[in-house]
Amino acid sequence: MYEHFFQCPYCWEEISFLLDSSVSDQTYVEDCEVCCNPIEVRAGFEHQELTVFEVRELGQ
Repeated sequence: MYEHFFQCPYCWEEISFLLDSSVSDQTYVEDCEVCCNPIEVRAGFEHQELTVFEVRELGQ
């Protein structure tokens, strides 16, 4: 597992998600641990290293 820190696109607080580095391309929705708004996460790994990380707001 890989912990990645970033700013929530809603409340701008720094949060972190655990990402599974054994899955090369993944997209999923997870709620912000501070403001509880849904965040779409896209992550990509190459040789177990994070190469792509994008987040976006949902429902707006």
